[in-house]
Parts: sequence; C-alpha cells; structure tokens
Amino acid sequence: MNDTPAAQPAQGAARVNGADTRGDYRPGYEVVAERILEFIAESRLVAGDRLPTENDLAQRLDTSRAVVREAVKILSALGRVRAHKGRGLFVADDEGMLVTSRWGGFFRPVDLDHVLMLFEFRRVQEMAASSLAATRATPAELRTIEVAMQQCRHGFVHGQVDVFNQADDDFHAAVATASHNTFLVSAVRDARRLQRQSSAIGIHDTFGEGTESAVAEHEVIYRAIRDGRPEAAAEATATHLDRTLEDYRREIQRRLFG
Repeated sequence: MNDTPAAQPAQGAARVNGADTRGDYRPGYEVVAERILEFIAESRLVAGDRLPTENDLAQRLDTSRAVVREAVKILSALGRVRAHKGRGLFVADDEGMLVTSRWGGFFRPVDLDHVLMLFEFRRVQEMAASSLAATRATPAELRTIEVAMQQCRHGFVHGQVDVFNQADDDFHAAVATASHNTFLVSAVRDARRLQRQSSAIGIHDTFGEGTESAVAEHEVIYRAIRDGRPEAAAEATATHLDRTLEDYRREIQRRLFG
C-alpha cells in the first residue's frame, strides 16, 4: 500500500451513473462501493448476513447493475463482502471484516475523519514500535528493515509501484516485529490493512509528490533504530506519518470537493 497517495487529473463530471462526484471526477463504482459500506453499517449487518441482490442494490442506490457489480468486485477484494454463486451476496466473515469489527464499526475509506483517526492510531502505535525497535532489534531484524528500505528506493527509482508498495508494507511490518511486542505487531498490521482500503476505493495506487519523501523518511527511521536512538526513531516515525496524513488529506479533499 502506497503511503503517498497521488492526485489524479480532474475530468469534470458531475454525476457518474447516479453517483454525485461533488465537482471532481470519481469512478461511479468507487462511490457505490462506499455507499454499500454505508448501507451495511446503517443496517447493522454483521458477518454472514445476506445483502440485497445486485439488482436491488442498484435500485436502492439509484445506479446501474453494472456499476454495482464493479463495486462488489472491489469490496470482495478488500474482504468486506463475499459473493457465493447460487446463494447471493453476504457480509464477509474473513479477516478483512474481523479487522474492521475489532475497531467497533465499519471504516469508511474516503471519509476524511476516519482517515484522520486511523492515522492518529497509527502514529501512537508506530512511534512506540520504532522506539522499542531501537533498543530491541536483533542484527537479523535490522537487516530486514534495511532491505525493505532499499526495496522502497528501488521501486521508486525504477517506477515500480507494486515493488514500492510491497516494500513499504514490509518496512513498517519489520519495524513492528523488531519491537518484540506482539500487540504492536498486530495493531500496526491491522491499521495498515484498513489504510489499504483507502487506496483501493478512493485513492489510486500511483506514485505521488510525497513518494520521494517517504523513501528518505524510511532511511531516517532505519538509521535511528540501527544506531539505538529510541527518541529519534519515534520522532522520525511521527514526521513520516504526519507528512503522509497531509498527503491523504489533500488528495481526499481534492477528490471530494475539487
């Protein structure tokens, strides 16, 4: 998951298959995917509950069945819903749904308040993880962090978004692992899974203006951990996440309000 969302060129559509884009182009299936999540939350549906059919959802959301089908593909990939052939559409009961229910409700991927709260949560957890890693990381764990950092740089330099995204995940997971705190490892992993949904629904996985900064910030975090400086590691992590949040804030506001 790219920690640096990129702005997409505005294309000026006012509505897409019944979905109000609020002054900036957004694919209709993105908007409908969010509205399906809102429907699940407002209807208090839980894992295993049956959803309306694609036709019923299309009528309820004032859009086409084709757009609903694309939205369902996104939500299925995110682990939020499951389509069972011959049985219908259900709220998912896999790990993706368990993560969201663990935090007491449905995460809305392009709701700015939700993204803000998620980053506040990440900031607390990852500052603690990097601080502990600076005093607990083994040589092997340091090497894992370093390799992930180098892979992030390689992906950015060579324009390989998938390589960068995987290495970005690996870097944050490796820092959490080096904290030697199982609860922090779980918290960091789950928060990043939720954040990945912002990328899949509302923010495209492309390199943005902040990607180069992310590469440099990873190196600062790594060096502080390697040198055994817990306060510096925590501060560098806070700087990284604060900058990333501002990238998300600008992109979400741009997409929603133009």
